[in-house]
Amino acid sequence: MPIATPAQYAAMLDAAQKGDYAYPAINISSLVTLNAALKGFADKKSDGIIQVSIGGGKFASGQNVGCSVLGAVVLAEAAHRLAAEYDVLIALHTDHCQPDKVDSFLKPLIAETTKWREAGKGNLFQSHMLDASELPLEENLKLSKELLKLCAENEIILEVEAGVVGGEEDGIDNSDQPADKLYTTPEDMLRVYEELDGIGRYMFAATFGNVHGSYKPGHVKLRPEILKQGQDAVIAKYGKDAEFDLVFHGGSGTPNEQIRETLAYGVIKMNIDTDTQYAFTRPIADHMFKNYDGVMKIDGEVGNKKTYDPRAYLKGAEKGVADRLGEACDDLLSTGKTICGTV
Repeated sequence: MPIATPAQYAAMLDAAQKGDYAYPAINISSLVTLNAALKGFADKKSDGIIQVSIGGGKFASGQNVGCSVLGAVVLAEAAHRLAAEYDVLIALHTDHCQPDKVDSFLKPLIAETTKWREAGKGNLFQSHMLDASELPLEENLKLSKELLKLCAENEIILEVEAGVVGGEEDGIDNSDQPADKLYTTPEDMLRVYEELDGIGRYMFAATFGNVHGSYKPGHVKLRPEILKQGQDAVIAKYGKDAEFDLVFHGGSGTPNEQIRETLAYGVIKMNIDTDTQYAFTRPIADHMFKNYDGVMKIDGEVGNKKTYDPRAYLKGAEKGVADRLGEACDDLLSTGKTICGTV
């Protein structure tokens, strides 16, 4: 099945909201990680979201080019070709884009989708994320409205964020943020709804203590009830149809019961990156330790080509990522719930 159309993507999000489950959204930066993501979703018969960050796109374009937009386009085009071989629906998304990168990353990618649509090929990307949480809420929403209108013209869903996700990921360091910045208030959630309603479809990354990175259990103090309080405030004033499609960032190490609690409050997408990075690297490290004499030409020996051939260890890395993504599908209850073939 090719990459989801805008209508199919909307149906995916509606199904998750109605069924109290969510999709893992996995960051990729190469063909190996793309194939791992497709394998992971297909093995679990789960639809899903594959996303590219600014740094991931830059890496994918190669060290001599270093262009985030080009790398993102290359990965998206590859995903369109490869996803056609699988019987699940996949949406393509871009991760955190700060305000100062909108003109150099987000708008050029929206323009690429415009070109695709004009050529009759549909959407290159199905959604993008604007992370303007560093701005005061009024400025954040002004920029969000501008981009949401542009996205809506191209049947693209925009993800917005109010409140800051702590920690560090992909070069974005929020580790010094004060604690109150990590929690979105019900008043802020009401303001987001009132400002964005009617412009186009969007997802909302409201924060409830989220922190990027990998931590031991108990280190990160999540408060999922904040999501419920915000949803309740919006629904009480504007009705059930006003319920947000919420996004969960910084979920590494979260107890399963807290993950499941967020699903009941409207989370339909949870990002996964730190854990899959480790799942990629661990099999490679195992291979190197177990085959040290083969991968290294020691004491004048020639080594063993079968063990230093990159395919020998990248297959393990692909499987490691796919397996960890499968765990995320189980945790988020999307396993076995593909709507491929029904929409």
